[in-house]
Amino acid sequence: MRRKTPTPLAPGTLLKGYRIDRTLGGGGFSSVYLATDLENSVPVVIKEFLPVTHAYRTPEGRVEPLSEDTAPLFASGIKRFFEEAGALAQLHHPNIVQVVNVFRAHNTAYMVMRHELGRDLRWYIKRHPRGLSEKFLRTVFPPLLAGLAELHERGLLHLDVKPANILLRPGGNPLLLDFGAAQKTQERPAGLRTLTAGFAPIEQHAKGHIGPWTDLYAIGASMWACLSGRAPPPATARAVKDRFKGAKPYGRNYSAQMIEAIDWCMQMNQLERPQNVAQLLEFLNETPAPAHGGGRETGYWFEKWPWWRLKRL
Repeated sequence: MRRKTPTPLAPGTLLKGYRIDRTLGGGGFSSVYLATDLENSVPVVIKEFLPVTHAYRTPEGRVEPLSEDTAPLFASGIKRFFEEAGALAQLHHPNIVQVVNVFRAHNTAYMVMRHELGRDLRWYIKRHPRGLSEKFLRTVFPPLLAGLAELHERGLLHLDVKPANILLRPGGNPLLLDFGAAQKTQERPAGLRTLTAGFAPIEQHAKGHIGPWTDLYAIGASMWACLSGRAPPPATARAVKDRFKGAKPYGRNYSAQMIEAIDWCMQMNQLERPQNVAQLLEFLNETPAPAHGGGRETGYWFEKWPWWRLKRL
C-alpha cells in the first residue's frame, strides 16, 4: 500500500488567528510557513510538527499517525515539541529567534516565531567558496555563542546548529534559528529527532551522551564550513576511519588561535571538546589574535544589499 505523505497547509489557511501565506520549507519532522498575524498584520514564521514518516494529513486538515505502531512516537513527539517550544518562548536573547506563541491545532503542535530579514550563513558560504575572513567569523560567532550560552543555561540544547540555521540580519547581527530539534539537556537524545550530517557529532548519531559540547561541535563545523566552503565529513565516516585534517590546512589565512578553536570543537571524543560556551569564548578572547589576511571575499560582506545602508565593519 502506498504510504500517505503529509502535505503542507495550503496558502490562505486560517490557524488560530494566523493566515498561512506560503510554505518556506521543512524537513523530516516539520513544515515551516510564512504567515500573517491577523491581529497585528505583521509577518511571522510558523513551524508545524509534521513527522513525515509517522503521520499524514487528512482531507479535513488534521494530522494523524500513520498506524497504531507510530501513534506512541507521534504523541510523545507532539508533547515534547509543545513543552520545549513553551520553554523557548520564555527565552529572550537578541541572538536567538523569539518564539511568540505556541499552540495546539489540527491534532498537532505549532511554534510561532518573529519574522526577521536577512540571509543565512549558507548563502554567504556559497558565494565565498574560498573562505570568509577571520573578521567575519569573529563578528558572527561570539554573539551567536552568547545566545547559545543563554539557551544552555536554561537547560536546553539546540542540536541542529548549521549555516542554514544562522541568519545574518542587517549589520551582520546573527540570529540562531530553527529549534525543531531542541530538547532539554539529558544523557541521550529522546524520541523522534532530526540531525544534519557533517554538523552533528557522533553522539547524536549513536544516541550517546549529549550536552553543550554537542552544540559546540556543530559550531566548530559551521566555522570550518566558512573556511572551506563546504560541509565537513559526517561524524559516522570519521568514526570508521578519521581522515579529517580539521582547520589546519587553512592556517595560512587564519590565526593559530582560530584554527585551534575550530579543531578543539570538532574533536570526535566529546571529552576533548570545550565543555561549555564559556570555555570556548575565553579561549578566543585570551589574546588579540589578528588573522593573517584570511578569506578572499572582496569588499565588505553585507554591502551586496544597499538597502541595508550599513557601515563598514
